Amino acid sequence: MDRTEIQQRVKKVIAKILKIKEAEIPDGGNFIFDLGADSLQSIELVAAFEEEFNIEMDEDKALEVQTVSDAVDFISVYLT
Repeated sequence: MDRTEIQQRVKKVIAKILKIKEAEIPDGGNFIFDLGADSLQSIELVAAFEEEFNIEMDEDKALEVQTVSDAVDFISVYLT
């Protein structure tokens, strides 16, 4: 799976969890400061990413991911 496809799927998940439009999600957008995620939504995002990509991530490390592009990079590691 290439980076573009991962990014599209990440944005789809973010849009669903945060109830915003995919077009409103910048590539470098910070989940909390730019997209308005709270701590509960951050946990929901990790779970949704795991489900979307059928992977199991290190939850502590996953919660340290702060931006959309960081999430794409983080998930890419699990898909190689």
